[in-house]
Amino acid sequence: MKIEIKIPSPGESITEVQLSSWFVANGDFVERNQEIAELESDKATLTLTASDTGSIAILVQAGETVSVGSIACTIDVNAVGVSKKPEQKKVDTEKTSNESSGVEVSLLQSKDKVAEQSIKITPVAKEMLKEKGVSMEELLTKMQRIGSKEVEFILNYQDSPQSNSGALKQERTEERVKMSPLRKKLSQRLVQVKNQTAMLTTFNEVNMTEVMRLRNTYKEEFQQKFGAKLGFMSFFTRAAAIALQLHPSINSMIDGEEIIHFTYSDIGIAVQTPKGLMVPVIRDCDKLTLAQTELEIARMAQKARDAKISLDEMSGGTFTITNGGVFGSLLSTPIINPPQAGILGMHAINDRPVAENGQVVIRPMMYIALSYDHRLVDGKDSVGFLVKIKELIENPERMLFDGVDAGKKLILG
Repeated sequence: MKIEIKIPSPGESITEVQLSSWFVANGDFVERNQEIAELESDKATLTLTASDTGSIAILVQAGETVSVGSIACTIDVNAVGVSKKPEQKKVDTEKTSNESSGVEVSLLQSKDKVAEQSIKITPVAKEMLKEKGVSMEELLTKMQRIGSKEVEFILNYQDSPQSNSGALKQERTEERVKMSPLRKKLSQRLVQVKNQTAMLTTFNEVNMTEVMRLRNTYKEEFQQKFGAKLGFMSFFTRAAAIALQLHPSINSMIDGEEIIHFTYSDIGIAVQTPKGLMVPVIRDCDKLTLAQTELEIARMAQKARDAKISLDEMSGGTFTITNGGVFGSLLSTPIINPPQAGILGMHAINDRPVAENGQVVIRPMMYIALSYDHRLVDGKDSVGFLVKIKELIENPERMLFDGVDAGKKLILG
């Protein structure tokens, strides 16, 4: 009996996906719940799994765009076999055959015969083999097939200054790769932001001394207690959640001719993944402790990198934070994630001279940036938001009192 494996729907608004790659080959024996393929939509990446055990027959080739609900493959559950494992190829040392696709030559010989061959190898090539730790015998063993491309390359090889010195001339090549649905969607959204928002960016700088001191003091205890590393993103997420409550225009969006203000803070954290930029959303950040925020960020970021994140987990954010500092960025203007009104950009931490109490001292400083939609956010709120972030990061104990100074809280309540 054969069962059909159909393309699942990543979300209500998605009708097509791209089957980016197969993890198995046609005819392989697969196990129930084994991951067999990877799918990409314009919003998320997901995997296709085998619903039963049997022999697979692939019906859709890698790279094809297919409709949701169409049949990707079938599984013959009556087939008997074992999961495919890499097998060592055997080479017949005496067989030489001609085929239309090329010439197949047996090159696996004993060490004595290889030594007898008159093979010229340049000093450059010898050095390359030495660096890679590969012997001549191993090199010849790997050359199990010479195809038309290899023959054409050698026949068309011409003398040049490089070839005279013993090095093969490098070819100038181009590679064309089909744009993934995720990359296409990202491109469309970036142009949309430019054309449909009045985006401005304001900047400030933050002294990271206190946050770094707290992190260094408690990072080992934090990891022992929670099983995760303590980073800087949770401090900024907690600070942003407090600042958004104080500046509600930044925690809003335009819907037609109406403005929607959110009383909650669902903050998206930009994560760079092998498939591109993804923004998982941390829900109700204003109600989470710093530890809960850190653990949720780590969990969602790992799901995004593993392509296990769902569309719902990346939808509905009210604000976004991105950290270009992990790549060494000193300063940038982050782009708004529509229809949100703002995005906070973190950057690299560098020791810089600053003035404190009339003295020049060296402190770990970070530039921060807020890009905002000027249709919703006035300059006063944008600057005030960044100033509040600065205050909370430089005095992290204020996060315990929703941004209010501890002394003021004690005296005035």
